[in-house]
Formats: sequence, C-alpha cells, structure tokens
Amino acid sequence: MTRSVQSVLTRSRLCAAMLAMVISVGFDFPAMAQYSAGMGAAVGYPTSRSASEGSGLTGSVPSGAPTNELLHLALRDAITRALRYNLATIETGENARIARGQRLLALSKLLPQVSAGVSEHVEQTNLATFGLKLPGVPTVIGPYSYSSVDANLSQTLFSFESIQRFRAARTAEQAAQLTYNDVLDVVTLAVGNAYLQVIAADSRIEAQDAQVRNAKALYDQARDEVEAGTAPRIDLTRTEVQLHTEEYNLSVSRNNFAIAKLDLSRAIGLPLGQEFDLADQLPYSDINPPSVDDALKLAYRSRSDLRAALNSEKAAGQALSAAKGERFPVIAANGGYGDTGSTFGQSHGDFAFQAGANIPIFTGGRIKGDITQAEAQLRQRRAEAENIRGRIDYDIRTAFLNMIAAKEQVEVAKQNVSLANESLARSKDRFASGVTDTVEVVQAEQALASANDQYITGLYNHSLAKLSLARALGVARTNYEQYLGGK
Repeated sequence: MTRSVQSVLTRSRLCAAMLAMVISVGFDFPAMAQYSAGMGAAVGYPTSRSASEGSGLTGSVPSGAPTNELLHLALRDAITRALRYNLATIETGENARIARGQRLLALSKLLPQVSAGVSEHVEQTNLATFGLKLPGVPTVIGPYSYSSVDANLSQTLFSFESIQRFRAARTAEQAAQLTYNDVLDVVTLAVGNAYLQVIAADSRIEAQDAQVRNAKALYDQARDEVEAGTAPRIDLTRTEVQLHTEEYNLSVSRNNFAIAKLDLSRAIGLPLGQEFDLADQLPYSDINPPSVDDALKLAYRSRSDLRAALNSEKAAGQALSAAKGERFPVIAANGGYGDTGSTFGQSHGDFAFQAGANIPIFTGGRIKGDITQAEAQLRQRRAEAENIRGRIDYDIRTAFLNMIAAKEQVEVAKQNVSLANESLARSKDRFASGVTDTVEVVQAEQALASANDQYITGLYNHSLAKLSLARALGVARTNYEQYLGGK
C-alpha cells in the first residue's frame, strides 16, 4: 500500500478509535484528551500540544468577537455551530480533502504528461579549455546563438500497478469522506451530551438552592426555640452545620454549572468570553424505538464508520493487487517535437520518439516485501471492519439497556422525591410540636437532597441514552431532534 493511502486509512482508524473512547469513558473529556495524545504518538503525529488541545471533540476554532448581549443558545444552534467550528469536524474534513488530492496524484500516473517550452541560447566556447589547437580554427568560437521551441509528451501505456494504486486511492477517498460523516455524528453526540450536562448542572443548582432555603428555615426555627429555652443548644449547632453544608454544596453546584457551560462553549466554537444561556430545557419525554433486530439492520446500513471500514478493507485489497502488479511489465512511450535555428525564420523542425517495455527480473526481494506488507495490512483492515460490526451490536444493545434502565430510574426517583418532600414536611411539623429533635429533620433534608440528585441524574441518563441510541443507529446528526427534542 502506498504511503498516501496508508495515511488516509490511518486517520480513518484514528477517528473510529476516538469514537470508541467516547462511548467507553462516558464523555470523560480529560480521558479522551489523553487518549488522543497517545494515539497521535502511535501514528507519528506531533504531540507537542497539551493533552486538552489534542482532543478534537473538546476543541474548536473560536469564531467572531463576543457581544454584550446574552446569547440564547438552542440545541440546534449549538450542534450547527459544532458541525462547522469543532476541531474534529475541521480536521476530518481536511483529511477528506487530502485524500482527494492523493487520488488526483495517483490518477496523474495514468494520464499523459505534456510540457512545452521556448528558449534562446547564446554561447561562446574556448577550445583551449579542451586542449584543442586546430590550424586555421580560432581558439575562441562565438559568440553564437540559436532559438528553440519544443513540446514533449510522455504516456504510460500500461501499468497494472498504477491502475490498482489509483483504485486504492479512490476507495481511500471514499473511506475518508465516510469517516467525515461519522465524525459529524460523533460531534452531534458530544455536543448533545455537553448541552445535557449544562441542563443537569442548572437543575442541581435549583435543587440545592431549595435545600439551602430549607436548611435556613430549620436553622431559624431552632435558633428561636433555643432562645425561648424550649430546645437544647445542640439542635442549633446541628442545624447550623447542616446549613453550612448545603451552602457549600450550592457553591460546588454553581462552579460545576459554570464549567459545564465552558465545556459546551469550547466544543462549539463560541467567541471567547461570550455569555449565553440555554434556550432549550429538553423536558422528559419517552420515545417508541424500533426493536433491537430492526435497529441492528438499520445501523448496519447507515453507520458511516462501518462503511468507511469496509472501504478501507477494499482499498487494502486493491493495494495488495497493486503490490503484486509490480511484477508485470510497464509499457511507456515518450516523444518530443522542436523547432530550432539561429532565428525562428531560419529554423527547422526536429523530433524524437521512444517506446518500450520495462520488465522487472530481479528486485532483491522488494516486491515480495511489498506484497507481505500489503497482505498484513489487508488482514488488519478486515479485522477492524469486523470489530466495528461487533461494536455496532454492542452500541445498540447498550443503548437499549441504558434507556430502559434510565426510564425506570426516573420513575423511581420521581416517587422518591415526592416521598422525601412528604417526609421532610412531617419531620418539620414534629420538630415544631416538640415531638422530635433536629436529627430527624436533618436526615429528612439529606434524603430529599439525595432523591433530587437521583431524579436529575435519571433525567440526564435517559436523555443521553436516547441520543446515544440515535448515534448507535447512525442517525444522530439528522434525527437528533426526533430522539432528544429541542428547537
């Protein structure tokens, strides 16, 4: 396989490997960045950039200048921006252009090469330099001049190797374009996940703010009762500790929300420092997905990474055929025509033509080495295609399991929130009546906080599972609204 085709296929495999990392780490951006840096070293890419900058999915090209107006960012707008400015999208699109250029280079080996030129020559020759001393002939000849115009043409009439190299490059270009389409799906999933994380972080702030208000009300009530002498000092201390704990958790939630917004902004290429909020809240909604068998059939037809892997396998087979074709004769012809004379008015035409065949007889094992290498690469591409087929099966089944589990978790968590609110209200009444102390109320507040967190996590997991199913089917970029919602 030629270096150009190898380069395209290596980039395609890198993008597919990044996708596998995305799914396996659950969008752990630092882990993805470290993985990308390692892959860069493995394939010979420069790794001088920081690990965070090495991950295309978390990087972008910031566009424009920030405005003083608050940007209301809808999910559709976020994904549209990411498909244009995300670093993975840009780099993979350029890789497809590189593959197109490599196909044109391979095609040039099969097309005629024509050149033309015009020149004016002025010379003077000292015969003594060559040790020539002829009677009656001056030692210095010239200066003299002549003009020339010529055209040359060369053509490879037959080269099985070049034909197969061109076919491999053409198939590699198709694989690169499919890899680009697949990255658009991956970017959609990554940005959708980042958008959901901002929504979840915002919901946790609201829930935690309610916890602070509950803790503050309990602290005020305990302080009044201690001052009235109807409750011990330990109740006030206990409620004060709980209040500070909830305030601390609120600070953490606000920080997580701000970082989640920065992650989203970084992934979609917003202007640096641009303030924005989310226009979509993506409330809980159920979907009616196809059966697992139907989903697998759809995914095998529509997943661009599988089609890219199959094209890479095909290109490797064509490269193997090209390596074997190095043993075949190469038939070529070239010729030229020129018009030369002291002046163009006194010129005369001249031409040359040559045709022949080059037959390799002994190459010192070079051809055998190329064939051995191409065979190994073909086996690698075949194994990678089968691995992606297996990963598609895994992705589909995992998405269904996560979606079913998340739906159950939302239903249970919703009931827990209702029960925790009821338990907290009763505990407050018991404490106000002097039946119990603040321990029971604090425990009820903690139970409510846990129930709220579980409910928010369940909503996030359910939305992400739906989006992951769209990605597993290969339709995330085109049908994400159908699975996730948003304007």
